Amino acid sequence: MTSKAPGTTLAWLILLVSAVLEAVWATALGLSDGFTRPLPTLVFALTATLSMVGLGMAVKRIPLGTAYAVWVGIGAALTVGWAMATGVEPASPLKLLFIAGIVGCAAGLKLLPAGKS
Repeated sequence: MTSKAPGTTLAWLILLVSAVLEAVWATALGLSDGFTRPLPTLVFALTATLSMVGLGMAVKRIPLGTAYAVWVGIGAALTVGWAMATGVEPASPLKLLFIAGIVGCAAGLKLLPAGKS
């Protein structure tokens, strides 16, 4: 097993934080009621900006396609997971299975070796 450069590990950490922020901004967007509610609108604007900045930083070390797929996948899974946990969206075993599939695919992309195949 080869060790990854510290910069790459940091890029993955930044990408993960950015994906969490994606879930926050998506949730805030839904709560903003078309940008008519000030606090959710402010949370949306701040977290969307930070999420995009983090994604931009991560793609300096992680290939864009991989980084974007992981960012979207984790962000989407967290967004729907939060919606189910708070009762905004109904949960079902099949929905949970598919969400787990998204997370599993994102983890699989992380585990692939870097570089050209």
